[in-house]
Amino acid sequence: MAKRKGKPVSFDAMVKFFMHNYNIPTKRDIDGLNDRLDRLEKLIKTMAPRSRRSTSTSNGASPANATETVLQLIRRSKNGIGIAEIREQTGYDDKKLRNIIFRLNKIEKIMRVSRGSYKAVE
Repeated sequence: MAKRKGKPVSFDAMVKFFMHNYNIPTKRDIDGLNDRLDRLEKLIKTMAPRSRRSTSTSNGASPANATETVLQLIRRSKNGIGIAEIREQTGYDDKKLRNIIFRLNKIEKIMRVSRGSYKAVE
């Protein structure tokens, strides 16, 4: 059987074939991404800075953060409040509540009445 002669494949064509099949970015692709990044950075710099919300509560109506929310709930209860009640009223998950309770207990803002029940320190 006679060997069939085909067109010789150039090295450049072979490299382009592999780059296309294996999704390897070209220099043009990278330059395009850099241009887009530059435009985005310029856009971010030209945007006006967003104003932060004031965390001070002038009338005392709403607490500024989760720790203050939990502390207010504990202060409102006279005989102490349980973790389950705090979870129901705040909607925070267990991990967040455990961290808040630990922190408040460490700085002695609350004390443990019994297991899972806490009371504010006066």
